[in-house]
Amino acid sequence: AVVSTQSTGEMITKHCGMTYSGMGPDFRLLVRKARKIAQQYYMQFDEEIPVSQLVQRVANVMQEYTHSGGVRPFGVSLLVAGFDQETPYLVQCDPSGAYFAWKATAMGKNHVNGKTFLEKRYNADLELEDAVHTAILTLKEGFEGQMTEDNIEIGICTTEGFRKLNRTEVKDYLAALN
Repeated sequence: AVVSTQSTGEMITKHCGMTYSGMGPDFRLLVRKARKIAQQYYMQFDEEIPVSQLVQRVANVMQEYTHSGGVRPFGVSLLVAGFDQETPYLVQCDPSGAYFAWKATAMGKNHVNGKTFLEKRYNADLELEDAVHTAILTLKEGFEGQMTEDNIEIGICTTEGFRKLNRTEVKDYLAALN
């Protein structure tokens, strides 16, 4: 489950979604590039791009901007969640273009405490409901103010695809924690 505090989660392909920490305009540009890369792959091979290849190609774009004259590097870290057949992916991509696969991770403000919390709470046998609850509890660790369905967003990626939960579903998850 990918949890964010703004409207930041975007579907890239049917089985892949992306969120970010950093500069919103840079994220929107990278979302457009990722969708274009995915569509070009689909037009050439008549199948969805594997998540690992999509991440690699987006990271290459980010890396090129670190050493090109006249442009600045992207001011954004990406978190990409996706599924290829039966294989789940959660990949973090840094502004330098370096990318890392994770079982669970946190990024952005207070990410160190989030990662520490996940190290204690995460295990590979979590059901989807428990994973969403763990993600919300992780976000709560460094959250300022009241968490409501209006100020967080939850994205879920399963074998059926990537989707964002609607406000009612988010409200239900939050109510279950209280």
